[in-house]
Amino acid sequence: MPLTLRFRLLTGRTHLLTGRTGPLTGARPLTGRTRPPVARPGQPRRVAGPLPSAVGPLRRRRAAALLASAVSVALLGASAPPVPLGLGDRLFPYLGNPGYDVASYDLSFTYRGSNDTPLEAVTTIDARTIADLDRLNLDFAHGKVESVEVDGRPADFESAGEDLVVTPGRPLRRGDRTRITVKHTSDPVSAKGEDGGWVRTADGLAMANQADAAHRVFPCNDHPSDKAMFTFHVTAPNDYTVVANGLPAKASRTGRTTTWTYRTQHPMATELAQVSIGRSAVLHRAGPHGLPVRDVVPSAEAGKLEPWLAKTPDQIAWLERKVGTFPFETYGVLMAQASTGFELETQTLSLFEEHLFTEPTHTKWYLESIMVHELSHQWFGDSVSPRVWSDVWLNEGHATWYEALYAEEKGHQPMVNRMKAAYGASDRWRAAGGPPALPKAPEPGQKISIFRPNIYDGAALALYALRQEIGKPAFERLERAWVQRHKDGTATTADFVRLASTIANRDLTGFLDAWLYGEKTPPMPGHPDWKPVPASKELAGK
Repeated sequence: MPLTLRFRLLTGRTHLLTGRTGPLTGARPLTGRTRPPVARPGQPRRVAGPLPSAVGPLRRRRAAALLASAVSVALLGASAPPVPLGLGDRLFPYLGNPGYDVASYDLSFTYRGSNDTPLEAVTTIDARTIADLDRLNLDFAHGKVESVEVDGRPADFESAGEDLVVTPGRPLRRGDRTRITVKHTSDPVSAKGEDGGWVRTADGLAMANQADAAHRVFPCNDHPSDKAMFTFHVTAPNDYTVVANGLPAKASRTGRTTTWTYRTQHPMATELAQVSIGRSAVLHRAGPHGLPVRDVVPSAEAGKLEPWLAKTPDQIAWLERKVGTFPFETYGVLMAQASTGFELETQTLSLFEEHLFTEPTHTKWYLESIMVHELSHQWFGDSVSPRVWSDVWLNEGHATWYEALYAEEKGHQPMVNRMKAAYGASDRWRAAGGPPALPKAPEPGQKISIFRPNIYDGAALALYALRQEIGKPAFERLERAWVQRHKDGTATTADFVRLASTIANRDLTGFLDAWLYGEKTPPMPGHPDWKPVPASKELAGK
């Protein structure tokens, strides 16, 4: 999740899982740090309000056009002071930046063996401009910038809020392909009041960037609408093992250090980046169709964790029967010796707290269903990413759905019981955090607070209502079509409603709008006896 703190409800227990967000239909004006649109010298003018809804599947080839529709260009003098920009996301207005589309990131980190010391880093961004720019903004905070180059030439730079504002030696014109190279540090020690970015483990580091923390690790366009390819180069002492998203390309040993290189084969949102540095064992096995499965675990705990890790290939096969072929080049789990309070679906390498499995306090079926939750996100949230953060229910609702379905089929925990309990609490969840597809803005200083119960079980309840309404065969066709149509792209709630209507051969807009945006929970098809449960009655029943 955000940091992907995800909160979910299961038989009366709150537990932590993953995050993301919703639609554009019914979106409210920008809140929080928003300002009236003002032309800034040398910057694109940002239009106040939410990002426009995508029509049909959003692929990278269309990303530039969609981002361009959010901005108009003001190529003026560069005399005014730089200001932080953003894409106008309803929940995170200042995440992301207009004017360019990132094609790839090349990240280099040097780890000296201490996880409380800043890493030396170089971030290289290849991008295409979609507006005339004499400045461009990158999201970056919590690191020291030493130098910036644009297309091989030194560029001026300064900070504005959580943005790094770069002024190249010559203006960039719309359609230019440009390379920005930033030499900087990456600090693994969180600033006071901040969460996310690097996670300090017992023996090194891992990452947890959801929802808005990747820019605390490296300069980037930190919004899921701008997915890109990634290459990682990490240099560490020889007694450390490094694993990152994607597949290994090479490992080069020089004296007392080794440089590890990994590359993704599919585009990825910045919030899903993962780098593990530790005294780890990497365990390999084959998944369905020969899929490489690699798990990263503390070396001393490998034997104890193996029975859990061995379940992953069958879990992948189970999900493939539900929604289709696994969408990436590899998968595995990273068992970190850290207390994060959440698990996280970082692309191809999901992050888990190791103590959940070595010191289990939950039942076997429950822990397996958590594994399936994060695995489900590889389809729902990673391959198909949210266009804006209000679309996060599409990630969390689906992951919760397959978690509950797995618990039903493998753990003999009837989904109907969980859905009835969620129905009873749904009105209270909506009042506290907003309906599933229109979550309330984060609390001040609590950016991950969008990951409330209605994003998890509340959103899964909406999917249950949809299955009740259109029938199981149509619902299963919809799920397969959804992940195939939007693979490697981004999508909105409006896209989901349109596809559901097409599959059902009737307009479901009114039905789904009530479930996704309504202040009150609609009647459940097939269960007229289900009623909201006031908080006083729930407490009295315990």
